[in-house]
Amino acid sequence: MQFNQTMIDEFTLLAKFPRESKMQGIKLHSDAEPSLLSAAQRLFDKGIIDSPDGGYLTDLGLELIDHVTVVHSALQG
Repeated sequence: MQFNQTMIDEFTLLAKFPRESKMQGIKLHSDAEPSLLSAAQRLFDKGIIDSPDGGYLTDLGLELIDHVTVVHSALQG
């Protein structure tokens, strides 16, 4: 199993979502890094976030953010 840059960009964007509340989201502005804008579109297309410029995590997104948090914690040294 290997993570490619596309996946890493998606992980990076997911990690930016607040984990304290399901009622908080993020908004990417048009001057954001192109890699994050592309990641947001892909996550939207996959049904993980509810807007192509961020928005809120869907039910799938909420489940994934838990996994991203675990992976991040385990790899943080």
